[in-house]
Amino acid sequence: MNEANPAQLATYVTGGAFLLAFIFGAVGNKTNFCTMGAVSDWVNMGDTSRMRMWLLAIAVALLGSSALALGGVVDLSKSIYLGSNFTWLSYIVGGFLFGVGMTLGSGCGSKTLIRIGGGNLKSLVVFVFLGIAAYMTLRGLFGAFRVGVLEPVSVTFASSQDLPSLLGVHRGILAGLIGGGLLVYVYASRDFRASFDYTLGGVVTGLVVVGGWYVSGVLGYVAEHPETLQEAFIATNTGRMESFSFVSPMAFTLEYLMLWTDKSKIVTYGIASGFGVIAGSAAYALATRSFRWEGFRDAEDTANHVVGGILMGFGGITALGCTVGQGITGISTLALGSFVTFGAILAGSALTMKYQYWRMGG
Repeated sequence: MNEANPAQLATYVTGGAFLLAFIFGAVGNKTNFCTMGAVSDWVNMGDTSRMRMWLLAIAVALLGSSALALGGVVDLSKSIYLGSNFTWLSYIVGGFLFGVGMTLGSGCGSKTLIRIGGGNLKSLVVFVFLGIAAYMTLRGLFGAFRVGVLEPVSVTFASSQDLPSLLGVHRGILAGLIGGGLLVYVYASRDFRASFDYTLGGVVTGLVVVGGWYVSGVLGYVAEHPETLQEAFIATNTGRMESFSFVSPMAFTLEYLMLWTDKSKIVTYGIASGFGVIAGSAAYALATRSFRWEGFRDAEDTANHVVGGILMGFGGITALGCTVGQGITGISTLALGSFVTFGAILAGSALTMKYQYWRMGG
């Protein structure tokens, strides 16, 4: 596969990303996989079932990705997550603001795409503002603050920031302990075990992330690109091995659509995955006749979703990922920054929900 034409490999990568994302979109719609909803159920009702579904996805992704790495199939150090520069302030600020944004915007990046597929016009507005803010954070006005203020506050490790290197523990042992512990916790709940949808949503989401690493890290890997004569991962926006994340892909999707006639712009792994989630969710919604058009309730509802999209765009880029990009894909690499971001997202979302509840007089 490494010796195939890069253009042919790009088809494999984008096609694989679309297929995996299609499955995720359909299953996510069916099982109501939603990280914002998971936090809401936990904070407002004390119900941890959807939170356990998220944790199950993390466990499956961690165990599966570690198996690929230990088997020599992929090299997770070639992703964006395991650099030696630990930008801890970016993880905290970006993750926290993403958590606030996903609460105001009625869902994280992946849920936004799933809701668009189900006919939600509010999520379409979130998509646009999230994408614009993400692009501004990558290359525009917001990027100046990110690069000039947040990123310089960091710690540089002697090795990469993966926990096995930092703790001096074998990856297989650490992955087994964390993944196994999460599985025990998840299935300790009778309510969780009572619904197959929870298991379906968690397992499929985790396996999709594992499949993503294989698609970009194996099918799209070229040891020596014919043009640059260097190692390359075909059709990825970062130039590195990627799996699922849903913030920067929205920015690149808007760029691709706006610069359609620019032949240098191509469909990448991230762009294909976004379209795949929408298509999968739409297919499920139409097949089950649950597709419904939904618009804004009032001006405040509109403002909340616009601000939510902007905060998610800025926060997701600053923290190097979202609830899926850092909370599942990143954690599957055992990157320290992913765990920090995960905690910051939870804090931002939970505190926003508490504030909303207080405003309502609760």
